[in-house]
Amino acid sequence: MLEAALPERWTAVGGVGFVFAEQEALLCPDLAVVPAAAARNLDSYPAGLIELTVEVVSPGSVRQDYLVKDRAYARAGIANHLILDPYQGHCVTLWNPGPDGYLGRDTIPYGKTVTIASTVGPLVFDTSGLPVDPAR
Repeated sequence: MLEAALPERWTAVGGVGFVFAEQEALLCPDLAVVPAAAARNLDSYPAGLIELTVEVVSPGSVRQDYLVKDRAYARAGIANHLILDPYQGHCVTLWNPGPDGYLGRDTIPYGKTVTIASTVGPLVFDTSGLPVDPAR
């Protein structure tokens, strides 16, 4: 979904840590958009490479995804953050980072097309195929 929306010189990486100056531990977004030239199969990357972070909410990560990580990403100056929440059936786009979190926020129900006005260009993707918790 995200990879297809990215311009050629950008790529999405997952399962890697990013070093943030204020954090004692690495933070590992579910996905991060970095320059394709910098994606070298590393265990960790400097946070300054990230243009967009993506978190997928799980039952044990709600607080971490909505509060801890989005504030850390904003303080690090990451321009855009996306939260995919199958339990609420929506995604949250965040932009305009500040010291206390992101100043801009939109909540979009699954089933809609999402456009993120990112620093890599507009990222457009359809959320209708994203999984939703059956208990919802």
